[in-house]
Amino acid sequence: MCLAIPGRVLEKTEENGLVMGLIDYAGMRNKACLTYTPEAEVGDYVIVHAGFALQVLNEDEAEASLRELSRLADIMAEDAEEKDAEEKDAEEKDAEEKDDQKKETR
Repeated sequence: MCLAIPGRVLEKTEENGLVMGLIDYAGMRNKACLTYTPEAEVGDYVIVHAGFALQVLNEDEAEASLRELSRLADIMAEDAEEKDAEEKDAEEKDAEEKDDQKKETR
């Protein structure tokens, strides 16, 4: 599965004959190649995969995608917390069982 992330073009430059852009991904910034999206201008949103902007998005589409990615991150964080709690409970139960076994052998 591939995931393309929307980001806002902050600046355009040229590197080694390629149009490049500094892209803001909800606060994280990184470079991406804009050669496949020559129509992208500073302030536009683009979808980036593997360092290449593949499509220009309108602001509504980009914000909807960012909201869904944020929602997904929240769900994943909740799942991780639940898993950590379950693992901690299992470790505590194992420790109690070992303690009980030690008491029985005495």
